[in-house]
Amino acid sequence: MSFTVAIVGRPNVGKSTLFNRLLEQKKAIVDDVSGVTRDRQYGISEWNGKTFNVIDTGGFVHGSEDVFEKEIAKQVLVAVEEANVILFMTDAATGITDLDDSMARVLRKSTKPVFLVVNKVDNNERLLEASEFYSMGFEQVFFIASASGSGTGELLDAVTDLMTEHTGIDEHIAELPKFAIIGQPNVGKSSLLNALIGEERTIVSNVAGTTRDTIHTHYNLFQKEFVLIDTAGIRRKAKVHEDLEFYSVIRAIKAMDEADVCILLLDAEKGITAQDLNIFSLAAKKGKGIVLLVNKWDLIEDKKTNTAKEYEDTLKKRLAPFSDVPILFVSATEKTRIYKAIETALEVYQNRQRRIPTNKLNEVMLKAVEAHHAPVVRGHSIKIKFVTQLPTVVPSFAFFCNFPDDVKTPYRNYLENQLRKNFDFCGVSVRLFFRKK
Repeated sequence: MSFTVAIVGRPNVGKSTLFNRLLEQKKAIVDDVSGVTRDRQYGISEWNGKTFNVIDTGGFVHGSEDVFEKEIAKQVLVAVEEANVILFMTDAATGITDLDDSMARVLRKSTKPVFLVVNKVDNNERLLEASEFYSMGFEQVFFIASASGSGTGELLDAVTDLMTEHTGIDEHIAELPKFAIIGQPNVGKSSLLNALIGEERTIVSNVAGTTRDTIHTHYNLFQKEFVLIDTAGIRRKAKVHEDLEFYSVIRAIKAMDEADVCILLLDAEKGITAQDLNIFSLAAKKGKGIVLLVNKWDLIEDKKTNTAKEYEDTLKKRLAPFSDVPILFVSATEKTRIYKAIETALEVYQNRQRRIPTNKLNEVMLKAVEAHHAPVVRGHSIKIKFVTQLPTVVPSFAFFCNFPDDVKTPYRNYLENQLRKNFDFCGVSVRLFFRKK
């Protein structure tokens, strides 16, 4: 299920610090000066085996109070519209402010669950002072210190308790492969969809951001049946100025959650950009199958025999270490290789469903271990005795060994490469776990 948590609050209450803690990485810049976060941050958090999207909606520069409050209200309304849970952050050190009150008035109108999160409660004296926040009238109040992590466990327990499996979807549709067409604005996503289904199902325009919402299309032609999800373009966050653009980005990220395979479109003339790599990494982290389409290939002039091969090699270097991804050169307007793209996406879907018998897995992988032993760590030889595939949606494998914590990244990569070499997992994220035998 696609589940989104939005962190809202006035400047300098610790939203980015909490965001970083939930992601377990320093993705957002943190500073004591208000207004450091000027763009929206997106990420994935995991707690007790459940994963969900997190949005840090911080980032307001100094302005007049009227403009400031107006911008806060607009930002919160967008977050409230799309998020499943709102974390309303306040600061125990400064107490309740006028900006907190104005935001609270907006949030009280929402039907979404709102958790009042009082930050910087790092001692008993602060906890006593923070009791004033009960007067704001929110049912769920949590006292935390996001810098140290104190109290965040209880908050995350409450968030994940609200996560339930989605029901009520047509059973036949639910069982079909789902392909999300993703990429930056104006790379030809809607053109690709229209070319595939042979009708103007979506608005096609050369104006970036024409598609504001995700559009689901049930495809049932040429003995192939699946659901296509056309998303709004994922624009670099520094360029997301409109609230509707912010809304679109959330929808695009949620579309990834729904999909089995993400078809990532690149602009052949621009090549792969940092934002394309971010989109690719996000899809890979979510465990989705990925097919890379280099669109507008017809616009590339002076093509030679090796042009496509050299272009593909360059892409794979940028995508490393996950470079086992199918790359096709297409033209949505000319309908060049677009049906091949769908066949490839279906192949990747099948790869993602692949289950390897345990005896076959051990026969192949234990030979690979014998051929190249793990490095000795602290005088210990790492011995892998048994391998099995876990019953998960994303292909995952458990390696049972004597010192699981000592298996380093280079050897993990070797084992993953052996899996890919011997079993077809092209375009699919593969996860490896090491457990004590």
